[in-house]
Amino acid sequence: MAEPDFWADAAAARGVIDQANALRAVLNPFNGLAKAIEDAGVMLDLAEQEEQPGHRQEALDQTRNDLERIEQMFRRLEIESLLNGKFDHKNAYLSLHAGAGGTEACDWAEMLYRMYRHYCEDRGFEVTPLDVLAGDEAGIKYVTFLVSGENAYGYLSAERGVHRLVRISPFDSNKRRHTSFASLDVVAEIDDDEEIDINEADLRIDTYRSSGAGGQHVNKTDSAIRITHMPSGIVVACQSERSQHMNRAKAYKLLRARLYEYTQDLKRKELEKFYGEKGEIAWGRQIRSYVLQPYTLVKDHRTDFETGNVSAVLEGGLDAFIEAYLKHRRASEAHGPAAAPQEAGRQ
Repeated sequence: MAEPDFWADAAAARGVIDQANALRAVLNPFNGLAKAIEDAGVMLDLAEQEEQPGHRQEALDQTRNDLERIEQMFRRLEIESLLNGKFDHKNAYLSLHAGAGGTEACDWAEMLYRMYRHYCEDRGFEVTPLDVLAGDEAGIKYVTFLVSGENAYGYLSAERGVHRLVRISPFDSNKRRHTSFASLDVVAEIDDDEEIDINEADLRIDTYRSSGAGGQHVNKTDSAIRITHMPSGIVVACQSERSQHMNRAKAYKLLRARLYEYTQDLKRKELEKFYGEKGEIAWGRQIRSYVLQPYTLVKDHRTDFETGNVSAVLEGGLDAFIEAYLKHRRASEAHGPAAAPQEAGRQ
């Protein structure tokens, strides 16, 4: 980067800067952790040399606090070390779909949408809704949104699959227990220089009126865009912008991301990877169950990790589940699937 002609090729220069930033993102936390450990060691030496009991205890308390902070730093670094996929550092497109069950499933999809928004806000990720269809009575039938932030795809890809809810239905006058399903699909945002072969003749582009809450522009013009890729059957849509042109650009970018994921699966001949975990939105396909009645429990069926604090999870407390899955995935890659569940642990 210090070479005089570094900026002669702006595109190449930006690529080098991106690579340098990616390396710094690994090295800086590691070096910071090493320095913190060194400082804690110095503080401990000072405590041992201190003759006055009060001052010695004060130094020991400071060391203990430093070690607790170091433990948290190490834990974050350990989790980030698991995000070693090609696109783990990228932004992510998330799509939630309500399963069979009408209003119950639509309400559950909206609960999940709220849960992921809270998780993203707590992590400092930006959430941009792209397309949403409200339920007939309550909730949402589906929603697609972009999550922007460092390692967004790496973390949220752990959530792809079918999510099952068991509760006393607030929509049932007889107060019976209901089971609802909703699926989450997650794909990484793809850079423009990534080669994706899209034939314009294979696309069907439809315009329609946005279904937002209204205003000076929304609902008054056909600004929403829906793009269908005929060979694969992939459909994307965007209605979040006032401009039809901007909606089309965002929908096209989403299409590129989904087509990339789709073509990679075709190359590996493992379509199960793309749809297997998600599969049919019904019994036997869920990756996680959220039980509110007759007891409270959230359990991930891939890792056996579970907690009874359902309300905290629905408020976005997903870190422990995502961490367990990432460790499970690493164990599967290293030792095979049979060794993975024992690595996850329980809460």
